[in-house]
Amino acid sequence: MGIKSDRWIRCMAAEHGMIEPFEPQQIRHAAGERVISYGTSSYGYDIRCSNEFKIFTNINSAIVDPKNFDESSFVDVKSEVCIIPPNSFVLARTVEYFRIPRDVLTICLGKSTYARCGIIVNVTPLEPEWEGHVTLEFSNTTPLPAKVYANEGVAQVLFIGADEPCEVSYRDRGGKYQGQTGVTLPKA
Repeated sequence: MGIKSDRWIRCMAAEHGMIEPFEPQQIRHAAGERVISYGTSSYGYDIRCSNEFKIFTNINSAIVDPKNFDESSFVDVKSEVCIIPPNSFVLARTVEYFRIPRDVLTICLGKSTYARCGIIVNVTPLEPEWEGHVTLEFSNTTPLPAKVYANEGVAQVLFIGADEPCEVSYRDRGGKYQGQTGVTLPKA
């Protein structure tokens, strides 16, 4: 058991389609410009945010209820940059589609570049045999508007290998977020 290395990540992506699209190196420049890094790191994978965002709004004065979520609480935006209102949040999704092996658990951690700006990425696990685009949540903890950049790094996924495969995987129990694509809202 332990955290998997860059070599393991490259192998699993190439042989088993664990991450698609996959970037085998750490990218810090794209189209001649500096970007927030993404791709394979020493012991993880820096994921990118797509250009699909759901910006939280309270114009309808809805109650936030995870068992009965009101979709009108969001405004859909497709853009290369998303402005998060002060003290609010945005949902997005990863560019990458994941297929997690049965003997692996992942943990998604926010990148320090965003954390140092008061933008927090929700920490979440990707369970054994889960697959889909990861829905991301960015909280702007500041009293000012904050930017999130599409197609650049936003969080890092760490892969933790088990000594043996789990008895019941996310797929086995028919997890409600299995195979999700796009930005997925809460499901009861």
